[in-house]
Amino acid sequence: MRETLRVRLFFVFGGIFFLLFCSAARNLPPWGSYRGPYGDVIARVSVYERHATDVVNAINYDYRAMDTLGEEFILFTAVLGVLMLLRREQVKVNEGEKIDDRIRLSLTARASAMPALLVTVVFGFYIGLHGQLTPGGGFQAGVILASAPFLLYVCENTESFRRVTSHRALEVIEAAGAGGYAVIGLAALALGVPFLTNFLPLGTTGDVFSSGTIALISACVGFEVTAAFLLAGYAYLQEIIAGETPEE
Repeated sequence: MRETLRVRLFFVFGGIFFLLFCSAARNLPPWGSYRGPYGDVIARVSVYERHATDVVNAINYDYRAMDTLGEEFILFTAVLGVLMLLRREQVKVNEGEKIDDRIRLSLTARASAMPALLVTVVFGFYIGLHGQLTPGGGFQAGVILASAPFLLYVCENTESFRRVTSHRALEVIEAAGAGGYAVIGLAALALGVPFLTNFLPLGTTGDVFSSGTIALISACVGFEVTAAFLLAGYAYLQEIIAGETPEE
């Protein structure tokens, strides 16, 4: 297909999409308003029913936990696809093809990054453990925790990133996080209740160990998201920077 034809098709179908988008946007409710009754109902009953003061996590990991399970496996499959696309044959790479990966930052910048790493890890665990109480949860915690090794890479190099991560361990953690979510749902079936029913004791509202399976599912999601982002980043670093196949 010629470039001019591709450009014309883009403008034709892009224009159609833009008109459909504008038509749909006209039907949106005014900014800040809410039409449906379901959000109001859940906001009133979630603390009483689930002992979770963060309604968003109560919805994600309980009321619509089945949808979130699908979203988690979408991420799992996407990372698997990235790893397959970026896999390399076991051949010797020409040194001239590699990008220079030496340390470029000053000693002061690298020294100041160490406290930042510690703060990032602590903050990530805080967000993950308190997701049922305050804004946060497994998805947010996973992104924060995964950023810590990348901060080390920015301050040092690929070898430093490799020393604090393990390709084999990350694969196991990602699979365990995604599988653990499904196992919690299957455990509910084994107890004679519907899939992903919140069957654990709800505890005391406001306590870290409250909300039953919500906190447990959030932890599984946190492990999966952390490992997924690190695996994808590791593959890109090995492909683009180091020019090597990730070691096990």
